[in-house]
Amino acid sequence: MLHKISRKQYNSKLCFICGLKNSSGLKASFYETENGELIATFVPTIEHQSYPGRLHGGIVSAILDETIGRAINIADTHTWGVTVEFKIRFRKPVPVDREVRAIARITRDSSRIFEGTGEIVLEDGTIAAEATGKYVKMPIEQIAAVEFADTEWFPDAAPLPGQIDVGSDT
Repeated sequence: MLHKISRKQYNSKLCFICGLKNSSGLKASFYETENGELIATFVPTIEHQSYPGRLHGGIVSAILDETIGRAINIADTHTWGVTVEFKIRFRKPVPVDREVRAIARITRDSSRIFEGTGEIVLEDGTIAAEATGKYVKMPIEQIAAVEFADTEWFPDAAPLPGQIDVGSDT
């Protein structure tokens, strides 16, 4: 399924998931869709595998946790999610030799807590992993050093794609 992209979220310098200067990280990009979902894309390397050719389950979990947790930024760019509860179901192996795409959305949003769901969708449209998470809302000042937003959080200069095919009607 094609998802029309409305905005690209910021990256950081050293985050394992989105840090553009983390040599071991995923360097993921996050794209907001017009229907309020968030899509993460990255290309894993063999350093991210478990069994040969398969993405490590911990990394599958991490990208889904990050994508669900960041989905709250679509509605409020000043709200950050801190994971309280996370559950994942692995259905199929995720290959390391091609781009990985995760998609997430917020399913419940209250004044202090939000919940969401997400999936990693393979090129043929099958779901490789699905997750649910619960997050507490916090300002960045309670999570990281105050200068984080000024020195570590920035827009990526990569061009914004008009749409992304996630391959499923999630």
